[in-house]
Amino acid sequence: MRRRPSSAVAVLLLAASASPLPGQSRADPVEGGAAFLLLPIGGRATALGQAGVADGGTTEAAFWNPAGLAGLHHIELSLHHASTFASDNTALSGYLPVNGLGVIGVAAYLVDFGSQDISTGPGPPVGRIGPKGIEILASYATTLTSDFAFGINYKLIQFRQDCSGDCGPFRTVVGTTHGVDVGAQYAIGPADNLRVGVALQHAGFKLQLENNGQADALPTRVQFGAVYRIELPQPTGVAEALDARILVDLQDAWRDFSDPDARVGLELGYGDLVRLRSGYAFLQSDAAGPSIGLGMRFGRFAFDFARQFFVSSNFDEPFHISLRAIL
Repeated sequence: MRRRPSSAVAVLLLAASASPLPGQSRADPVEGGAAFLLLPIGGRATALGQAGVADGGTTEAAFWNPAGLAGLHHIELSLHHASTFASDNTALSGYLPVNGLGVIGVAAYLVDFGSQDISTGPGPPVGRIGPKGIEILASYATTLTSDFAFGINYKLIQFRQDCSGDCGPFRTVVGTTHGVDVGAQYAIGPADNLRVGVALQHAGFKLQLENNGQADALPTRVQFGAVYRIELPQPTGVAEALDARILVDLQDAWRDFSDPDARVGLELGYGDLVRLRSGYAFLQSDAAGPSIGLGMRFGRFAFDFARQFFVSSNFDEPFHISLRAIL
C-alpha cells in the first residue's frame, strides 16, 4: 500500500480536525472529516483561480455549480486527478443531455490520504491506517428559459479511516451522511457574453464519526460569480475565433458572508482548440496564490491542466489534470 510522508498530517487534519485545508479560511470552523469537500476539482476551474460558479458546459461544472451542466449538448465522460500535499484525488463522471428534460448524470470522487504505519515502540510496525474521503453525486440540470439555468446535486458523503493490524487508538471509523448542492445561472445580453451564477454547496446533515455530540457540520458554502466573454479582433487567415474571458467569484461560509474569499481568472482562447488560463485565489489561508493552466481539444477528446502556486511554503504545490471524452 502507498504511504505518503504527509499522511500523518492528513490523519490529524481530518480525524482530529486540527488545521485548515487549502481553500478553507482560517476564520472558519473546521468541519472535521467533511473538510475534504473544499479541495478544488478539475483542471479548468482550478487554473482560473477556482472561479467556476458562473462557468459551465463541461462535466466539471458538477463540482462547482450544477447549473453549469445545463450547457452540455453531448454526452461527456471525464476523469479528473490531482496530487496535493496530503492526498491523491480522483473523480470520474458521466453526463447525458436528454431532449426535453435536461442533463442528468453521476460522479464519484475519492480523496486518498495514503496510509500510515502504526508503531508502539522499537521494531516493525504493528498496524496501518488509511483515511479516505468519498463523495457520490447524482445531478440534474435544465434550462428553464433561454437565459436561466438551474441545477441540483444529491450527494452521498463518507469519511472513513480503515485499520489493518493493531492500530491502538486509531481504530476503524466510518461516517456517512447526505447533502445537496443547488445552483443557478443567468445569461445577460443577446450573445450571452455576461453570465452570473450563484451556488449553495455542501448543505446537509452532520457527519458523525464517533457520536452525536462529536458530529461535524458539513462545510456549507455560498458562492456568487460572473464570467464576461470578449470577442477579440479576428486576424486575417485565422480559422478559429479568438476570445477572452474574465471570471470573478466570491465565496464564504453559509450564513456568514461577511468576509468572503475572492477568486479571479483570465482565459484566452483560440476557439475550442487551445485555451490559456491563469488566475489568483485570494484565500484567507496559506493556500492562497496564483494558478496557471492549459486546455486543448482534439476532435472528441479534451485535456485540461492546472498548476497551483501557494504563497506559503508549508504545502507542496499541486497539479490537476482533466481528461474529457465528448461523444
